[in-house]
Amino acid sequence: MVIEVRPATSFEDVRAIVGPKRPDANVCWCLSYRIPSKQNQALHGTERGELVKQLVAEDPPPGVLAYDGGEPVGWAAVHPRADTSFATNRRIPHVDDLDVWSVWCIRVRPGHRGNGISHALLAGAVELARSYGAPAVEGYPVDNGGKKVDLTMAYVGTRKLFEDAGFTKAAETDSVLNGFPRVLMRLSLL
Repeated sequence: MVIEVRPATSFEDVRAIVGPKRPDANVCWCLSYRIPSKQNQALHGTERGELVKQLVAEDPPPGVLAYDGGEPVGWAAVHPRADTSFATNRRIPHVDDLDVWSVWCIRVRPGHRGNGISHALLAGAVELARSYGAPAVEGYPVDNGGKKVDLTMAYVGTRKLFEDAGFTKAAETDSVLNGFPRVLMRLSLL
């Protein structure tokens, strides 16, 4: 298996990973942290998909996709923190005033998990941020101490995943997910 990670510029491929089976289903589309909560809650039916289609057409794109032989198998959301809800999130602190980028969602399709795709996605997210001049990249994974994380809550990643990618713990947070504390992990690109 050769995994290739590319900027998420194909709406159809993003939809294959984060979109619902029914286009009008009211699911996340990985917008929960990307747009303000009020805007997210106001979206119904196909409006979420239409917004993602617009975001995919923007520069920079909203994340990266992993491909196995041309098939999309994974997604990582990465964008300047200033354009996300982490800019004002009271539970996730700001370490400093750098214009950091945030990674907040890593998703691998069922049937492809356990093959290192999350690691490739995180590396690809870092490279996308680097290519746009980001001084640092942050993630807010769970600190699960090696314990199992429910798959529906594993999208934020684990501390170990981020440590394996060279990130270091920069701060505690007041956020908890699936019973585990989230930590602020950071990788300097300077």
